[in-house]
Amino acid sequence: MLIEMHASFQWAWLIPAMPLLSFLIIGFITKKWPQLSSTISIVCILTSFVLAVWIDFGIFFSGVGASLVDHPFQATVHWLTFSGVHIGLTPNTFGLDFGTLIDPITGVMLFVVTLVASLVQIYSVGYMHGDKGYARYFAYQSLFAMSMLGLVLASNLLELFLFWELVGLCSYLLIGFWYFKVSAREAAKKAFITTRVGDFGLLIAILFLFNKFGTLNFVDLAKLMGPGFQNAIVFGGMSYLTLTAFLLFSGPIGKSGQFPLHVWLPDAMEGPTPVSALIHAATMVVAGVYLLARTYFLFQHASPAVLEFVGSLGTFTALFAATIAIAQNDIKRILAYSTLSQLGYMVMAMGVGTMTAGMFHLMTHAFFKALLFLGAGSVIHALHEKQDIWDMGGLWKKMRITGTTFAIAVLAISGIFPFAGFWSKDEILGTALKNGHPVIYAVGLFTAFLTAFYMTRLFVIAFMGPEKKENHPHESPWMMTLPLIILGTLSVVGGWVAIPAHGFAYYVRPWGSVYEPDPMNWTLAGISVVVGLAGMVSAYGIYNGKESDPLAAAFPRVHTVLKNKYYVDEFYAWIIKNIVDGIGKVLYWFDIYVVDGIVNGLAFLARFLGNWFRKAQTGQLQVYAIVFFFAVVALFLIITIGDGQLAALTQLGGVR
Repeated sequence: MLIEMHASFQWAWLIPAMPLLSFLIIGFITKKWPQLSSTISIVCILTSFVLAVWIDFGIFFSGVGASLVDHPFQATVHWLTFSGVHIGLTPNTFGLDFGTLIDPITGVMLFVVTLVASLVQIYSVGYMHGDKGYARYFAYQSLFAMSMLGLVLASNLLELFLFWELVGLCSYLLIGFWYFKVSAREAAKKAFITTRVGDFGLLIAILFLFNKFGTLNFVDLAKLMGPGFQNAIVFGGMSYLTLTAFLLFSGPIGKSGQFPLHVWLPDAMEGPTPVSALIHAATMVVAGVYLLARTYFLFQHASPAVLEFVGSLGTFTALFAATIAIAQNDIKRILAYSTLSQLGYMVMAMGVGTMTAGMFHLMTHAFFKALLFLGAGSVIHALHEKQDIWDMGGLWKKMRITGTTFAIAVLAISGIFPFAGFWSKDEILGTALKNGHPVIYAVGLFTAFLTAFYMTRLFVIAFMGPEKKENHPHESPWMMTLPLIILGTLSVVGGWVAIPAHGFAYYVRPWGSVYEPDPMNWTLAGISVVVGLAGMVSAYGIYNGKESDPLAAAFPRVHTVLKNKYYVDEFYAWIIKNIVDGIGKVLYWFDIYVVDGIVNGLAFLARFLGNWFRKAQTGQLQVYAIVFFFAVVALFLIITIGDGQLAALTQLGGVR
C-alpha cells in the first residue's frame, strides 16, 4: 500500500514538461531568432534541473528516501480502457495509465540527466555559434532531454517504451544533424536501424509480461512476480520469466551498445560534439542500463543463467571495446569506445548481482564522460575541427582550463583515488569477486589497466606531445569552460556519496531488499589503484615525446586488427551483401514470377473470358431469340435424357 510522500513529488511531471515546452516554442514560434531560441531552451532545462534537485531533496534529505525503496511513490492519470482483452483464457478489462514513479533510482537519474543536459546546452552556445541550424539544434536538444526524462519517470513499461522510442528518434535527428554530410546521414541511419533490432526483443518481452500478468505497471509487476512462475516451461526447458528476461535484455544490448549491437555507437560521433556528450553521458546509452535497474526484480526471479549471461556479455564488451580504443587516433572515437567499455562495466555489475554498483558507476561515469567529450569539443573548436590526436600536441600550455579538467577526467576514468571513478569501479570489481565471479573480476581488472593506458595515451599525445607549429590553439570562451569546471569538480567529489553510512547504497538498491553495510575492501581497492597507475605509467613511457605510434610499428598485424575494430563492420557488410541481399533477390524473384504471375494470370483469364463472352453481345434481338430457343431445347434434352438414365438405373438396381 502506497504511503503519502513529499508534496514535491506531485510536480515531477513538470520536469519533462519544461523541455517539451521549449521544443514547441522554438519549433513553432522562435526558430527565426536563434539567440532567443537557445535562451528559452537553457532556461527551461535549468528549470527542470531545479525541480529535480527539489525532488531529490525530498527523496534523500527529508527522511522518506528509505521507505521509497519498499513503497515507491506513484502519481497516475487514466488514459484508455480496453474491454474484453483476453489474458490467458479469461476476458478482462485493461486500463492504461500514464504517470510518474518516484524512488531513489529515479532521483539519481533525474539529477544526472538534468545536470548534464543543462551543462551541454550552456556549452553549446559557444560551440554551435554561427551554425545555420542553431535554433533547430536547441529544439532537438530540448526534445531529447524531454524524452529521456519521460523515460526515467515512466510508471509502466508501455509508457517507458514510448519514450524509449522517442530517445531513439532524437538520437537519429542529432547524430544526423549535419545532414548535408553523407557520413552523418549514414551514421544516423545505422544507429536507428541497429537499435531497432534490440527494441523488437524488448517489445516482445513487454507483450509477454502483459499476457502473463495483465499489467505493465512496475510496482504491480514486482508484487505479482515470484519464483512460482518458474514452473511454466515454454521453450527448450526455459521458463516463461527466463525467456522474457532474455528478450527484455535485448533492449539494453541495442541501446547501451553491448556486443554485437555496439557498431552504431562509434559512428554516432558524426554529430556535434556536445551531442556526443549528451548521448554518452546521460541519455541514449544509459537508458539501457536504467531499464535493467528498473526491472531488476524480473531478472532476480528468472533463472540465474540470465544474470550470468548479462554479466558475461558486459565483461566481454568492456574488454572488447577497451582493446579497440588502444589503436584509435580520432579523439572522439577513442572516447566512444571508452563509453562502450564503461557501459560494459555497468552491465557487468548488474550481472554479478549489484544493481547498486551499476547505477553508481552510471552516475560517476556521467560526470567524467561528459567532461571528456566537452573537453574534446573544446580542443576540436580550438584547432578548427582537427580530431586526430597525432595532429595535436602541446595543448596544455595554451588551454590550461581544458587541459586541467581533461586530466581530472582521465584520472577519474582510470580509477585513481580519490576521484569519482575509483569508488564506483572498485565496488563493481569487489562485488564480482565477493559473489563468486573470479574470472569476471580478473577480466575487469585487466580492462581497468587498458582503460588507464589508452586514456593516458590520448592525454600524453594531445596535451603533452610536441607542439605543432601549424596549430594556434586558444582557450575556449567561458560558456564552454564553465561546464568543464563544474564537471571537473564533480569528477573529483562525485564518488564521495558512497562514504557515509547512509550513502548511495543505502538508498539505491532493489525494491524490498534489506540494506546490508558492505565496508570497502581496501586491499582490493589498492590493487585496482596500482593497476590503474601501472597503465598510466606504461602509456606515458611509451608515448611521451613520440611523433608516431610505437605499438603500431612493433605489432603491425595486431594493431591493424584493432584499428579496424576486429572487422565486425566488414563482417556485417558481408552478411548483408551475400546473405540478406541474396534472400532479398530470391524474394524479389518469387514476387515477380509467382505472386505477380498469379495476379497477372487471373487478370489475363478475366480479360480472355470477357473478350470471348463479349462476342455474344450483338445487340440483335433475333440472335438473342435463337440463342434462347436452342438453350431451352438443350436444357429439355438434358433433363429428359437424364431422367431416362436415372429410371433405367433404378430399374436395373431393382432387378439385382
